[in-house]
Amino acid sequence: MINKFTNKIIKGDCLKVLKKIPDNSVDMTFADPPFNLKKKYNHYEDSKEKQDYLDWCNDWMSEMVRITKPTGAIFVHNIPRWLSHYAEHLNKIAYFRHWIAWNSGGAPMGKTLLPNHYGILYYTKSKSYKGFKFYDIRYPHPRCRSCGEFLKDYGGKKDQAHGFGPLLSDVWNDIHRIRHKKRRDEHPCQLPIPLLERLILMTTDEGNIILDPFMGTGTTAVAAKQLGRKYIGIELDPDYVKIAKKNIKAAKETKINGYFVSVYLDYIRTMRNKDFKGIWKDGCDLKLFEKKMYKILKKI
Repeated sequence: MINKFTNKIIKGDCLKVLKKIPDNSVDMTFADPPFNLKKKYNHYEDSKEKQDYLDWCNDWMSEMVRITKPTGAIFVHNIPRWLSHYAEHLNKIAYFRHWIAWNSGGAPMGKTLLPNHYGILYYTKSKSYKGFKFYDIRYPHPRCRSCGEFLKDYGGKKDQAHGFGPLLSDVWNDIHRIRHKKRRDEHPCQLPIPLLERLILMTTDEGNIILDPFMGTGTTAVAAKQLGRKYIGIELDPDYVKIAKKNIKAAKETKINGYFVSVYLDYIRTMRNKDFKGIWKDGCDLKLFEKKMYKILKKI
């Protein structure tokens, strides 16, 4: 039954569509809902009363947990203000794994600290760590743009550092908001594709199903397609649906030596730790690795 939903963008209200999806049928669910901050949407009023907003969020989060497989992952993206409320509900129906902070950049707004990160709540349906999928992830070493040398000293042990980069923590400073207009669509809160690709590589396998109830202009579906996964998108705005379908059609798989990787601006942003040796079999010199990968990626 789930096959009739896969690799489609479904126009409609997320709650109505989610209720039609079978229990335990999706490998990963990801939601980036409206922030209730009076953002300008074409077909949604982003200014609900606080309790109305939270009740609505609790409803679609419950549906996300219901349709996610016992081996799957549930991710919810928002600002810390709302994530603290989301966690209160999710703690009752799923198992907390991480609060992931990713660097967004921002400016102070009056008597507040600099708003410099968004959060992603990571939950599973399985209590046991052996019961759900999770893969160790590596990201590139921070390097000087001019000379290519490491920006970190690594305690004087640079020569012992991994050839590609360190293992991932729950603070992601290497992925940022999309600021350049030529890389943005019409959506007011568009997320960067590498962010979704990292979550997908971390918790799913090729051919798995990824669902996003607030698909927007297709970021999650594009990430899924580029990594050989299936997708289900739900979106209320018909204009965003059109843009999403166009973006998905243009997406291509990013595979090197038979392994899926996340690529942005011709450089690898994320890879699985277990795939490194298969991707590159000629040693562990970082500069040589990047030069070789750049040539390969230009051909993709």
